[in-house]
Amino acid sequence: MGSMRPDRVVLIVLFPLAITLGLSCSKQPADRETAAANQEHVPAGELMAEFIGFQYAVYYLPVPSSDPRVVLQQLLAEEQGVPSLVEKIEERADAPLVSCFSLEDVQAVYAPPDLESIQYFGRGLSKEQAQLLQASELAFIVEFAHNRAHVWDGLRQANRIVEKLARETGGLLWDEMTREIFTPDEWHARRILTWTNGVPDISKHTTIHAYNTGEYVRAITLGMEKIGLPDVVVDGFSWSSNRTMGHLINLFCQAVAERPTITVHGQYDLDIHRIRNREVRDAQLNSLYSNATANARLTLKEGRWEEGDPANRLIELAFDRYSGRDVHARQQALESHLFGWEDDITPVQHNKELLAASQRAKAKLPELRNAFTRGLDPGEFIQVKAPFESPDGGHEWMWVEVTAWKGNRIEGLLNNEPFNIPSLQAGQVVSVKQKDVFDYIRKYPDGEQEGNETGKIIEKMRHVEAGPG
Repeated sequence: MGSMRPDRVVLIVLFPLAITLGLSCSKQPADRETAAANQEHVPAGELMAEFIGFQYAVYYLPVPSSDPRVVLQQLLAEEQGVPSLVEKIEERADAPLVSCFSLEDVQAVYAPPDLESIQYFGRGLSKEQAQLLQASELAFIVEFAHNRAHVWDGLRQANRIVEKLARETGGLLWDEMTREIFTPDEWHARRILTWTNGVPDISKHTTIHAYNTGEYVRAITLGMEKIGLPDVVVDGFSWSSNRTMGHLINLFCQAVAERPTITVHGQYDLDIHRIRNREVRDAQLNSLYSNATANARLTLKEGRWEEGDPANRLIELAFDRYSGRDVHARQQALESHLFGWEDDITPVQHNKELLAASQRAKAKLPELRNAFTRGLDPGEFIQVKAPFESPDGGHEWMWVEVTAWKGNRIEGLLNNEPFNIPSLQAGQVVSVKQKDVFDYIRKYPDGEQEGNETGKIIEKMRHVEAGPG
């Protein structure tokens, strides 16, 4: 129902960009590895459900301009009576069906999203519309159902019908599965205009929620039930990887929607080149680094339900088919394999300007530690640059995303690929001392960041050494 909205979430916003290497109940890495090892693998076979059902609603500001039931009946007549209007949809639906009902006590039984939720999940609403929505007096619920033979034409038709219904009755569209509210124009842009060769861009019909689970982040889709497929989970990554993980999730959802059969028990080979929706495929291929393979060897496990998850089957993506010293290193190996990566090493002489900038960064560390201890906002993270000893007695200075900070000890995920240290791997858990930190970066949820003054100096030094041109 519309009143059931978890408070835990932050939306992952995704764009087709290349990927660069470089708090509730806590679940430690060893515990996570043990729990993952006990998860059942997804069996081979057809993944799409035989019967598909989903619910939309139209909220009014505060009442409809005309009777929505009458308008719906007219719209169905224009569709030659398909789907068929019924009083109640039974569990099995062979032919496309639709049912509807009004809720007048909407604030009590089907409350619209509040103003804070609209900031994250409102699509195209003005401030005035958001305010008027809070006083809505009626919601018109429309439920659709069909078998999987109608997965695409049924979804497209349902989206078209409810858009017309909202336009002709003066309402806003609510997607119960994705927990988003739309203006009709925004619904048209995302839900009608995103189809290629009969298959939509799945990311426009779903959404991804991500939230902290102690030191790390869990992401889950909402909306896959509309195409009869499980929602998708990735657990145990860092906030700096949220865009990468979001791209991976969207690519998998697109691929499995187009080919919903698992051929090998617990495994799925994702190949971007095989995606049929050309806009999705080409946007991703054009964003890859030159060393990307554009494919990923995924492990599929039965997802573990958590409070706030959709009432749907879950698949968790795992990274067991890649080598790495821990689950995070294996995750990074998959990301690098799929999207490619770019990193370099710059020999630097620590001059007075650089050391002075480092001292200013060190002076900020107690404040950063206090902020981390109090709890960062969802999507916010801190990285520190620290030295790692190489076998020849030298040091490589690399970035570490902080996941734990206790006294002088900082633990986190290595964000660079070492050049001269075979015992280390990008993505793995490492530990450094606060007294050894050379610089920091603090990245905020809105994309703003502070720190890395030494990086700017090093870049200037490199430019001077390279000379003009």
